[in-house]
Amino acid sequence: MPTTTLTTDRLLIRPPRLDDAEAIFERYAQDPEVTRYLIWRPHRSLDETRTFLGGYIAQGEDEHQYSWVIVRRADELLLGTITLRVYPPTTEVGYTVAKPDWGRGYGTEALRAVVHFGLALPDVFRIQATCHVDNHASARIMDKVGMEREGTLRRYLYFPTIGPEAQDVHMYARVQDAVGQGGPGRRGPQRGDREV
Repeated sequence: MPTTTLTTDRLLIRPPRLDDAEAIFERYAQDPEVTRYLIWRPHRSLDETRTFLGGYIAQGEDEHQYSWVIVRRADELLLGTITLRVYPPTTEVGYTVAKPDWGRGYGTEALRAVVHFGLALPDVFRIQATCHVDNHASARIMDKVGMEREGTLRRYLYFPTIGPEAQDVHMYARVQDAVGQGGPGRRGPQRGDREV
């Protein structure tokens, strides 16, 4: 995807760099509480995070994915990551925030920016995400940005920190209103807009 940076009141949502590896490892990648509801295990070494980050950067160079780190503008502290996979008419978002920054609205602020950005892309009408049925904090974040819970997908994803069996997840989505059915489609910022 083209290199894109999003800016909010408190955050810079920018493409990752290899020198982000140490901050990612120290702030959340080794934390079993943060990774409990992720599809990868906690990292055991900085080298593991460097390998992970190299793959994350490569994914962001794919034509179907935006990969970002979430950085606090005030002091450039790395707070987490957020990813948008684009397969029109659908996009899918996933995000992670370091535990010391939970409950401060950073996840909501980052997700809101990416939802607006994603729904403004050409031919995109839906943005969706899943979360483990017990991940109430993530569910609240999605509620706050206008994503609606559509249902539960049973035995849908593996969460290796939880165990070897596939787990149930909730599916959340936000969609464009259909033209002619309730007015013009809801549009976020248009291409070229970066302040969200």
